[in-house]
Amino acid sequence: MLPLDTPPKNICIVRLSALGDVTHAVPVLRAIQKNWPLTRVTWICATLVHPLLSVLDDVRFIVIDKKAGWRGYRQLRRQLAGERFDLMLQMQTSARANITGACVRADIKLGWDKNRARDFHRFFMTHSIPETMYEHQVQGHLSFARTIGLDVPEPEWNFPVSEEAVGVVDSLIPAGKQILLISPCSSLQSRNWSVDRYTAVANYAVKQHGMTVVLSGGGSKLERSIGETIQSSMDKQVINLIGKVTLPQLIALLKRADVVLTPDSGPMHLANAVGTTVIGLHASTWPLRSGPYNSLDLCVDKFAEAAQRFRHKNPQELRWGTRIRDEGVMDLIEIDEVIDRLNLAIKRLVPR
Repeated sequence: MLPLDTPPKNICIVRLSALGDVTHAVPVLRAIQKNWPLTRVTWICATLVHPLLSVLDDVRFIVIDKKAGWRGYRQLRRQLAGERFDLMLQMQTSARANITGACVRADIKLGWDKNRARDFHRFFMTHSIPETMYEHQVQGHLSFARTIGLDVPEPEWNFPVSEEAVGVVDSLIPAGKQILLISPCSSLQSRNWSVDRYTAVANYAVKQHGMTVVLSGGGSKLERSIGETIQSSMDKQVINLIGKVTLPQLIALLKRADVVLTPDSGPMHLANAVGTTVIGLHASTWPLRSGPYNSLDLCVDKFAEAAQRFRHKNPQELRWGTRIRDEGVMDLIEIDEVIDRLNLAIKRLVPR
């Protein structure tokens, strides 16, 4: 049954979250739209990421509140009553996503291979993508497109940026200067670099390159505290936008930046998707799997050292996707290493 001989009439994508992972799924949508323009696409996503995805064209979104529990699943079944899809792409393996997919009636349910599946994912699927070792998550998601019969060598995101969002960003960021955007926080605190090291790199960018430093992030208490500490510790003025922009405005902000500095996080992958140069800070995770796809050579990669120190193994001996969350893991990343990547990134910048 796979690959498909003819374009399906309708496809359902199940990728609820998180910010970076839904960004990985967008090239699959673009491949479907490019090759099968008459195919109707429904995407089931979570409330938190819907404002980001809502800028995408020609997609029907069904938004599920992950906090609603079984009530949310019952509501989804009612919403899909009477519908049957030719194909469902289950690009998330969590228990919540698996139950969501079980609410969808589809002739074919395509999911991850056994090495990347969890929470009994494969019991909910009729088919799986091929097993592949050491594959970046972007290419892993594109395996769904290839398995159903699409020829997709490299990803295309084509994220729309609204004029309204651009206008807001232009009102916040001065024109005529290169922008170093620092998004200091990941969803997991174990991936975060220390405040004093971010501050050192930010001061270097201002003094040595005349850059304007912009801080970005969500509105949590931790993120606001980190942003305020960096801001108060800097020698020069910094523009602190943490908790002050919407997701559509974040797209415009990341596109406006010349270089983004961040740990493994959603903004890392969104910045990559809009074509911005990214310096990824990796010790807790391996950039070969989850680094910024188009800027992998600019990552500071200490995952191998972390694997030896905290797991006493080589990275290849760990399960693909292992996260090292031990205290101090991100301290393996030194300031000078990040400054070296920043200097290299600035040399590569094309004048706007």
